[in-house]
Amino acid sequence: MPASAPNQSSLSHFPALQVREATPSDQQRWETFVESCPEATFFHRFGWKKVIEEAFGHRIYLLLAECEGTIEGILPLGEIRSRFFGHSLISTPFCVYGGVAATTERARRLLTERACELANECGVQYLELRNREERNSDWQRKDLYVTFRKEIDPDPEKNLLAIPRKQRAMVRKGIAANLESVIDDDIERFFRAYSESVRNLGTPVFSKRYFRLLKETFGNDCELLTVVRDNELVASVMSFYFRDEVLPYYGGGKGIARDYKGNDFMYWEVMKRACQQGVRWFDYGRSKKGTGSYRFKTHWGFEPEPLHYEVKVLRGAEIPEVNPLNPKYAKFIAIWKRLPLSIANRIGPLIANDLG
Repeated sequence: MPASAPNQSSLSHFPALQVREATPSDQQRWETFVESCPEATFFHRFGWKKVIEEAFGHRIYLLLAECEGTIEGILPLGEIRSRFFGHSLISTPFCVYGGVAATTERARRLLTERACELANECGVQYLELRNREERNSDWQRKDLYVTFRKEIDPDPEKNLLAIPRKQRAMVRKGIAANLESVIDDDIERFFRAYSESVRNLGTPVFSKRYFRLLKETFGNDCELLTVVRDNELVASVMSFYFRDEVLPYYGGGKGIARDYKGNDFMYWEVMKRACQQGVRWFDYGRSKKGTGSYRFKTHWGFEPEPLHYEVKVLRGAEIPEVNPLNPKYAKFIAIWKRLPLSIANRIGPLIANDLG
């Protein structure tokens, strides 16, 4: 016999799921959920609201889906208003990962629906969810980025031997050059190395305030490893620690880093220290296909994994191409590389603040 339709009393056994914007009082519950939810990443953490709003002035919406006090899903969203790059809603801006992190499909569906509603309410041109897995197959996709992640061994020597021979030789040259790594408590040396490096690539640097906020907000989970030779600054990297993984996220070297293989040594030191602390995964982060960064990571024996940056276009015919590979930025990049570092560091944040 056909099953009868559920009556009102049976429906009452399934409490409604509600989606709302999180408040400061939800921070601890949000953080606990992020720590336990397999889909969540470091870039879903509550602290990004403070960092992005105070460093860049963009509004951050932290959406949560809960049922009777239990969180089933979260979605951080940042609204970017830019005269040059358009008006967008992104999860998560300035981060490589984002999108819905949920333990139930109903939470994922409702949070995605609410994100679409919010995008319309804000009047944005497009909504972008930076997923690691495909979630919305009918949306457009930014087929530009890949990520590199690899499980590492508890034994540093095994990790060194796992690096392909030619790249391992670069690491050994750094070791032979008497390079040393130290952990810094402040961002000063890191910013000097990083800002010079991104200027040389023709990229506007973020403000020093942004990096200071990252360190203040995430504390020991935001580590600054600096490479020196005879007390001279060579290179530095800011890494994020989350659960059982490390993500070297912002890094750069001075001019002498090339001579002493400072960047190779630097990333090896991050890996070595991390495995000694019991970290199981090394996340080399995203790179654009076909770039020097992409090739550098493959030389370490990492395999590229596609990123599913899904975009719902609301007011426009196509997804804006806001990336350095766009030919229309070539002249700007060439000019930027020749700027004095003091000028690049002063005006760079005015542009970088809107990149998202």
